[in-house]
Amino acid sequence: MSFNFTFSTEKSAKEKELVSAIEAISLGENDLIANLSNASAVIKLAYEGTNWVGFYLFKENMLVLGPFQGKPACIRIPLNKGVCGAAASKKETVLVPDVHKFPGHIACDSASRSEIVIPILKDGKLFGVLDMDSPELEYFKESDREILESTVKAIEKFI
Repeated sequence: MSFNFTFSTEKSAKEKELVSAIEAISLGENDLIANLSNASAVIKLAYEGTNWVGFYLFKENMLVLGPFQGKPACIRIPLNKGVCGAAASKKETVLVPDVHKFPGHIACDSASRSEIVIPILKDGKLFGVLDMDSPELEYFKESDREILESTVKAIEKFI
């Protein structure tokens, strides 16, 4: 089976296309790693200006690297450390226009300039985060927050 995804640049269309793509690619598959791997690939395709898209899973009271697209990354992130730890601790999306101005930013890839992290919840409890980096300043907008939060809701269905 092959998938050919193309994504609109218009917000409402992109949101629907991204959610539909995640649902289609995970349909009938119950393996978490396979689904998260494909989800990271689909999201990376939709956001061509990113240099890293992936998941950190909440294990042993910290975030542990999961499936991703991009350069090798930090393996473990304590809660309250960096953008991922902040989003995980607050259970809220954190959008950072300039990572160099974020206190305690963890630089896994020195090319990253902006970042967005969306928490993933299961039954109201932290399951992990979707982390996205871009080498462009202010790459992620409020409209991306909405799109990606809807995307995470689709992902939460198969965890």
